[in-house]
Amino acid sequence: MSQAVNAVTSSSKTKRPYRKGNPVPARERQQASLARKSSTHKAFHAVILSSLKDKLEQLALAEGVTQTQMIEKLIELEAERRK
Repeated sequence: MSQAVNAVTSSSKTKRPYRKGNPVPARERQQASLARKSSTHKAFHAVILSSLKDKLEQLALAEGVTQTQMIEKLIELEAERRK
């Protein structure tokens, strides 16, 4: 006997309604994130050698932090060293 006759597929069930509201576009999420950080953070943009960028990625991965957090840590370490 064929099992396809009695099988209920997931597509035949009624779907649960989306209850979290409309998803926020990526641009609006980014603007909101920057607005929250504007009182304590400043934007930073730099163009560096690809080899140094790769090293930054490796350092951050090894420490288990983001590249931003790694840059902050390196600046803090250098500032402490120069005291």
